[in-house]
Amino acid sequence: MAKVYWPYFDPEYENLSTRINPPSVSIDNTSCKECTLVKVDSMNKPGILLEVVQVLTDLDLTITKAYISSDGGWFMDVFHVTDQQGNKVTDSKTIDYIEKVLGPKGYASASQNTWPGKRVGVHSLGDHTSIEIIARDRPGLLSEVSAVLADLHFNVVAAEAWTHNRRIACVFYVNDNETSRAVDDPQRLSTMEEQLNLVLRGCEQEDEKVARTCLSIGSTHVDRRLHQMLFADRDYEAVTKVDGSVPKITIENCEEKGYSVVNVSCEDRPKLMFDIVCTLTDMQYIVFHATITSSGPHASQEYFIRHKDGCTLDSEGEKERVIKCLEAAIHRRVSEGWSLELCAKDRVGLLSEVTRILREHGLSVTRAGVTTVGEQAVNVFYVRDASGNPVDVKTIEALRGEIGHSMMINVKNKVPSKRWKEEGQAGTGRGWAKTSFFFGNLLEKLLP
Repeated sequence: MAKVYWPYFDPEYENLSTRINPPSVSIDNTSCKECTLVKVDSMNKPGILLEVVQVLTDLDLTITKAYISSDGGWFMDVFHVTDQQGNKVTDSKTIDYIEKVLGPKGYASASQNTWPGKRVGVHSLGDHTSIEIIARDRPGLLSEVSAVLADLHFNVVAAEAWTHNRRIACVFYVNDNETSRAVDDPQRLSTMEEQLNLVLRGCEQEDEKVARTCLSIGSTHVDRRLHQMLFADRDYEAVTKVDGSVPKITIENCEEKGYSVVNVSCEDRPKLMFDIVCTLTDMQYIVFHATITSSGPHASQEYFIRHKDGCTLDSEGEKERVIKCLEAAIHRRVSEGWSLELCAKDRVGLLSEVTRILREHGLSVTRAGVTTVGEQAVNVFYVRDASGNPVDVKTIEALRGEIGHSMMINVKNKVPSKRWKEEGQAGTGRGWAKTSFFFGNLLEKLLP
């Protein structure tokens, strides 16, 4: 057989255009009275919009407006952002971080697959083992999973769990209790995987989707990974009651320019743009232009897209699928009702203990986030009763009394969407609270 010779390409050539035309980032606090303008100019590349939005949302910044243009080989974005209190971004560490990550140094590291995005919280956690779980949701499931990990002496360094359409997706970051290192013993990992699968499949019926546990390697952004897991699980196909109002999503074709235009109108909330851009990106669509605006409690987002093969969305079936997937992406992060923010000294079994107490009070966790900062564990739980209804105030007070003696607890109640609409339109301001899933005041401790 004749030998085939391929032309040689210098590995450095791929990054030549970026070195010749390095990205530029400017933080403008003078042009607008109400917000900070973040301007990003760079060579265009696949997924760049998601990377930029990811950096801003990981810093708990609220995007109130955005203008995106990436036709041709250049990418130009302008984001109007505020902090969680609705003020301009003036913290020097936050500004330096944005300039570092989105500037030339950040893109250089990105080419080596070490993009400094959020892993859990705001930065990478270091040496850990990542466990991914997808299953049918049921009351107490998170407690049972946490108990298995505690019994096997796995310390949960961080975790995040989402529920949607009766399915639950979780990502746990664990290490060994004694060494604080990633667990690499094949027998121990196999035992853990086997026990978790027994717990998960205990609730599965023959006609239900199969639950599964897997170990993952790499550093995929945790929010994006949860979207990917639920998308692969086809959670968007189920039709169930959802929190909040139903978003209005339309897709039309712009024949003149050769784009499909996606319009999203819905209640505004933190990380809304990230969830939409993440879903479009993972569905292999490229955003060429976009306009994002928010007015009080309402958000309006318009995206000019094509499939990565250059085609627009021509069939009604494809348009319907994109609409369903975007609706699912928007609702996965929506949680009305009570949220419990807990802070305590970290220890093995802490998550198991807290989730057991929640289960004993008849509470079901709809969304959860766990982070570890130094020796402190910071947990957030969104809860409903076992039937999926709002939790009674007496139950919350009883829970506060039981947990409050051993850890700091902060209880919040998000106003239901109907009241939220009425009060937001009346201008009282009490119906709209942009709360971050992770605490914004941890940023100072997490950033270098």
